[in-house]
Amino acid sequence: MKISKLLLGAAGLALVAGLAQAGSHLQDTSGKRIALSNNYAGNSWRQAMLQSWEEAAGAAVADGVVAAADAFTTSENQATEQAAQIQNMILQGYDAIVINAASPTALNGAVKEACDAGVTVVSFDGIVSEPCAWRIAVDFAAMGKEEVDYLATRLPDGGNLLEIRGLAGVFVDDEISAGIHAGVAEHDQFKIVGSVHGDWAQDVAQKAVAGILPSLPDVVGVVTQGGDGYGAAQAFKAAGRPTPLIVLGNRQDEMQWWADQRDANGYETLSLSIAPGVSTLAFWVAQQVLAGEEVPKDLTVPFLKITQDTLDEKLAGTPVGSVANVMYALEDAQAVIAGAK
Repeated sequence: MKISKLLLGAAGLALVAGLAQAGSHLQDTSGKRIALSNNYAGNSWRQAMLQSWEEAAGAAVADGVVAAADAFTTSENQATEQAAQIQNMILQGYDAIVINAASPTALNGAVKEACDAGVTVVSFDGIVSEPCAWRIAVDFAAMGKEEVDYLATRLPDGGNLLEIRGLAGVFVDDEISAGIHAGVAEHDQFKIVGSVHGDWAQDVAQKAVAGILPSLPDVVGVVTQGGDGYGAAQAFKAAGRPTPLIVLGNRQDEMQWWADQRDANGYETLSLSIAPGVSTLAFWVAQQVLAGEEVPKDLTVPFLKITQDTLDEKLAGTPVGSVANVMYALEDAQAVIAGAK
């Protein structure tokens, strides 16, 4: 018995030593500086994304994990302006740059310059294709297709759909739209009879939908990209047309509208979007790369889905004017990294 206890004790010490050795390759990042390069802040999702970064990265600075975690947003949604911003960050000596990119390819020159200067580059949401950068992506095409798959379960006879796209020329917009069209090709009882750009903003979407509605036949469903569902509902209401089945995008105002409609007439739909807190995952991934962790270049995170059953819970936890969110801690980032290896 005494020998067994000694062996167990030795095994425990060996395990502890092994764990300590496994973490010993990580380097101190307390002197490192990380910058966020963001190309657009004109809707609630982007604002929640920046707020999430400020909360998580600010706490990491206060805790001495990194020396700085500054966020910068371009004045216009232009790749040339964001490329110049990144070049300026290189000159300022940042150790890592986290990017929500205006284009998957137009920033590649500036990203390569950063990598050549020894700067770690992590892209998320709007990712970049430059091989030296890390990418944190949601399968946006799958998200778009899931919208149509859902409509097929609710509207088996099909009908006419209105598509509301996001910000023109941005990777996310193209991918979600491609998924929507793939879904329509699979469920050919549906037909897209109109398409407008809502820029992921309720007011823009409302004006765009109001402008196209007079030329459209009856519409049974609206496929969206987020930040546009409530605006679409208001446009249909103002036009005196029946409210179609509108897929929503996790914004607080659309969830509140959904809850009100559910209580009034049993309205049922689906809401899905990437959580704006993905910026906090990107921050921790950058920190882990700076610490010397081996991180795969491509990481994938799931999109956040809200159903009729989870609506009340998510609505209660979402501030007015904001977006349903998931924040990532260091341990979450480590789990995502480990799962991708």
